[in-house]
Amino acid sequence: MFAKILIANRGEIACRVIDTARRMGVATVAVHSTADAAARHVAMADEAVAIGGPAPADSYLRGDAIIAAALATGAEAIHPGYGFLSENPDFVDAVTAAGLVFIGPSAAAIRAMGLKDAAKRLMAEAGVPVVPGYHGANQDAEHLAGAADAVGYPVLIKAVAGGGGKGMRRVDAPEHFAEALASAQREAAGAFGNPAVLIEKYVEKPRHIEMQVFGDGTNAVHLYERDCSLQRRHQKVIEEAPAPGMTAEMRAAMGEAAVRAATAIGYSGAGTIEFIVDASAGLRPDRFWFMEMNTRLQVEHPVTEAITGIDLVEWQLRVASGEPLPMRQQDIPLHGHAFEARLYAEDVPAGFLPATGTLGHLAFPAGARIETGVRPGDTISPWYDPMIAKLIVHGPTRAVALGQLSRALAETEVAGSVTNLAFLGALARHPGFAAGDVDTGLIARDLAVLTEQPACPPGVIVLAALAAAGLDQPAAPQQGFTLWAPLRQQVRLQVAGQAAGEEIAAVLLPEGPDRVTVELDGTTLHAERRGGAWSLDGAKAPGTARRTPQGIAVFGPAGTFTFTPLDPLARLAAAGAGGNVVLSPMPGLVKAVFAVPGQAVAAGERLAILEAMKMEHTLTAARDGIVAEVLAAAGDQVEAGAALVRLEDQVEAAA
Repeated sequence: MFAKILIANRGEIACRVIDTARRMGVATVAVHSTADAAARHVAMADEAVAIGGPAPADSYLRGDAIIAAALATGAEAIHPGYGFLSENPDFVDAVTAAGLVFIGPSAAAIRAMGLKDAAKRLMAEAGVPVVPGYHGANQDAEHLAGAADAVGYPVLIKAVAGGGGKGMRRVDAPEHFAEALASAQREAAGAFGNPAVLIEKYVEKPRHIEMQVFGDGTNAVHLYERDCSLQRRHQKVIEEAPAPGMTAEMRAAMGEAAVRAATAIGYSGAGTIEFIVDASAGLRPDRFWFMEMNTRLQVEHPVTEAITGIDLVEWQLRVASGEPLPMRQQDIPLHGHAFEARLYAEDVPAGFLPATGTLGHLAFPAGARIETGVRPGDTISPWYDPMIAKLIVHGPTRAVALGQLSRALAETEVAGSVTNLAFLGALARHPGFAAGDVDTGLIARDLAVLTEQPACPPGVIVLAALAAAGLDQPAAPQQGFTLWAPLRQQVRLQVAGQAAGEEIAAVLLPEGPDRVTVELDGTTLHAERRGGAWSLDGAKAPGTARRTPQGIAVFGPAGTFTFTPLDPLARLAAAGAGGNVVLSPMPGLVKAVFAVPGQAVAAGERLAILEAMKMEHTLTAARDGIVAEVLAAAGDQVEAGAALVRLEDQVEAAA
């Protein structure tokens, strides 16, 4: 076994690897960018080395700096985590050439599976079923359009070097193909340095089911399946194992195909064979096809660990150090059911835009497994994936585990950034998901319901008003005098997400240190503190209020509501742009600008494309008008809130 390893990654996966290494008595070295100097994974590791600036290209993608750090610290092996350099065969070659061990598959295996088109041809030769489509080298737009016509619409355009939904577009009709192709190629070139794509038949009721495989270079086993069908924009949201509705016949067929795929390339380490399944007639052994192989540990690997009791990172370290597979196929257990939910800093009502912010409060429930790379007070950086944590639960049955997931999400508290927490909770309560009737289109079909913003209950407003008045903590005993007239205090609040300028007024009439009458919009509620917690009109209060650097957050069964106390003496003079200015919703790179001064535009018309968090985001006109100014150009790096395009009314332009 290794004495010391270096982890060429950051965030929750770096922390995850450190946990297992520490348990096995293996010392760890972290690497970090300047943005991550105080990150959790840096604090957890035994040693840490700075390797460059905040941009991944200046740090976590610098293989030479990472290898130099491993040699300088005496590390014997490098664990790549996932993302960054984890599936870069040139990096694997460089690690090996430096006399170090790469904790993962060989460069040859990664190359064999690195390009989707070549991988599909290889899998077809190995007897693994593949989706009908075009996987050739001809990237001429007209040729690809002809291939799409031959496959039959709807089709899926996929980057051959892609992953995580990047460089992927669904096209339903020939007239939309050219624009979708250009967009997919731009995104693929930016994310992977390779604009090449393939064309596949789009499966109408698809389920994304993947098999966890593990090899030692000679033999391979599978550790059962994971269902990753709950996706939005081709990115996984909630994963589970085993797959609902899975039959013994189907599992045996998929497992055999997955092991055949891994064996065909002499695979060593942890890997995942991803299949697309046509669930229109249930799960049938003749209705699954190979999509791609991820030659690394997956984000969702904890659900496999939960149902098997196997630590996959431990297996990685043992096999990489020269041991054979720790277990035979027939000895791998399968117990119960597990779910994983990915908690992100993202603005769901704004279309799941990645968000930033400082985590003024962060707390997770007991009983759930939490994988995270952040702590309270940490900042979500615009440079990296905005994941806050993964919540994993395991129960004896799917119904029990789903109940545990719903409760764990309801008891998670995050303040300081907008998140997808309420969206995850709505998914966990979705009746179709509860019944196991899942496919990759579920979220898109029910998006309006899943993203509906709940009304703020009066009791929640009362808790926020009490906190704003400084009554969230028991008062210390006081001496002195009091007025015979009752005290009266008005508190004004604004709830995040409400229309700008809309205020809530609450009047507080204290009757003692632990009793307050609250007047709210014509309604009177009586608050009383019992055992350190408030009750309202004799019933348990609907949550808990906490003051944070960003304002006041109330956590409860209805969700998380964030309030800003308003100073009645301080008012902004400006009323805002009123739709005249198109602003950047987040820090990013302007990829393209389509507007020119003097151009007439209609509401919803595309004005620019912004690249942020490795994804493209289209910015459109909020109303009809004339382009007065273009304030940014392609190639500009802009901050959140930066003005990109200014519009004016046609009347103003004529004058």
